[in-house]
Amino acid sequence: MTMIKQDNNNYCVILAGGKGRRLWPISRETKPKQFIDFFGSGSTLLQSTYERLLKVFPKDHIFVNTNEVYVDYVLEQLPDLAPDNLMAEPIHRNTAPSVAWAAHRIARINPNANILISPSDQMVVNEEKFIADLMEGLEFVGERDCLLTMGVRPTRPEPGYGYIQIGDYSNFDDVYEVKSFIEKPDRNFASMFVESEEWYWNTGMFLSNVHYLGQCLYKILPVVLRNLDEVHPHFTLEEENAFVKENFVSYPNISIDYGVLEKSENVYIKKCDFGWADVGTWHGIFEARQKSDDDNVVIDSDVILEDAHQNVIKLPKGKLAVINGLDGFIVAEQGNVLLICKKEDSSALVRKYVNEVQMKKGEDFV
Repeated sequence: MTMIKQDNNNYCVILAGGKGRRLWPISRETKPKQFIDFFGSGSTLLQSTYERLLKVFPKDHIFVNTNEVYVDYVLEQLPDLAPDNLMAEPIHRNTAPSVAWAAHRIARINPNANILISPSDQMVVNEEKFIADLMEGLEFVGERDCLLTMGVRPTRPEPGYGYIQIGDYSNFDDVYEVKSFIEKPDRNFASMFVESEEWYWNTGMFLSNVHYLGQCLYKILPVVLRNLDEVHPHFTLEEENAFVKENFVSYPNISIDYGVLEKSENVYIKKCDFGWADVGTWHGIFEARQKSDDDNVVIDSDVILEDAHQNVIKLPKGKLAVINGLDGFIVAEQGNVLLICKKEDSSALVRKYVNEVQMKKGEDFV
């Protein structure tokens, strides 16, 4: 791979605090998907993301945002992460407060920073193409005040993803203005989006310079961290962490997509083609992974299949499954839960079952 010249103004934030419930029961609240070696590759999803981004960003420019209950996982899996770059939230909120805190810390370190915000649970097939797209994106946001999403052309009508409509050309590389966002449409609308060729999948990765990102966040979030700046303008890192632990609850439960990208001006999309998949839904994993001759996806599991097609199967080590006559199902087992359900539109089904199981059986099963 070509060596990348690392820019001292470029930073990234890996979001690793989610509960990962759409991949239940493999992903559990006590150990979500980002901390699991999901495919038996020898690396967890978080480790793979970190190693990929390490090829672009200096080690001390990579920040990981998580929940405090997952800190031990991060420390164990990323021993080289700079201690001051681990940001642990005291309570689960959505991604907008997470990004606000990370942007606030990075702005204090380097007010000229350009930032990539990246989920921790994605597959990238072509790393060289990903790096090239990322470098072009960082150049774009470094030269103008804007938000830039990284989008990929949809390959199927996936209801579990967000979609972005392409607008006018920006006269820079493959970057276009964003016309509109649609989050998780039903299958009929998703089919129309795929056929129109005007819509791209939202990868959840976006870029901005830290000054403009801060301005956008200030418009939609309470003045939590600005209070810290006013009361303690020369705060230490320990004081900041203590302040966040006490005041983070004041933030609303709002996503960066809904709260910032969909409500801000100067939002652009870069057309990317690096082989992307969101390891977030069973159906998405089925579509992204290599199929067997009988069109099943067996993930690091011991299975004997007969007259079975279009299934995705993930079982614990040491367990053998014999499956006959099953078509289009998820078969997933972890600990005290076995899930067998139709693969089609599994996102809604799994979410429904998680909520139902939590109410009827308690936290030990989710």
